[in-house]
Amino acid sequence: MKVNEIFQSIQGESTRAGLPCTFVRLTGCDLRCVYCDTAYAFHEGTRMTCTEVIAEVERLGCRFVTVTGGEPLLQEEVFGLMERLAEAGYDVQVETSGAAGIERVDRRVRIILDIKTPGSAMGHAMDWENLSRLKPGDEVKLVLMGRGDYEWARDTLAARPIPAGIPVLLSPVHGVLDPRDLAAWMQSDRLDARLQLQIHKYIWGPDVRGV
Repeated sequence: MKVNEIFQSIQGESTRAGLPCTFVRLTGCDLRCVYCDTAYAFHEGTRMTCTEVIAEVERLGCRFVTVTGGEPLLQEEVFGLMERLAEAGYDVQVETSGAAGIERVDRRVRIILDIKTPGSAMGHAMDWENLSRLKPGDEVKLVLMGRGDYEWARDTLAARPIPAGIPVLLSPVHGVLDPRDLAAWMQSDRLDARLQLQIHKYIWGPDVRGV
């Protein structure tokens, strides 16, 4: 598989934000979201076998692993990689765009599923069947550019209810949507969702790689 980078840091997103985590970032994505902050992962990378990736994960020594991208589910080898990591006792989650089918992801792997908003310019690519494929422990994320995205997210969540027990995370685009505004809207609507900040960008800055 083609790997962009493997590094140990702090998980900056999801309900597990703040935990030490090893990231396995794969190369390649078929979407071009307006707010993408990992465009370097579209093409840059090195060919590695599953065994080589697992060896590097073992060397870094963290039991919590996030497989991300790009879009990691575009690479056939990733399904076997996640299965082997789970089999070895790692706590594994995968961050995916919502456009790729999640039905082949090992049941032991936590799925962080994006729902693409209009502001992303990639809403047309969403595979809505993925919502019915979610299982307890998975999470849903919506990245918001502004008030329009928020209202769309609020109305979409009402029209397409997320399965019970699946956390819904609303994430303001860093430096574009003021989290205070999002917090006010959520409070006003009493929205049953969690406001999520990308804490790694507040710790190290928005443009630092490998953290």
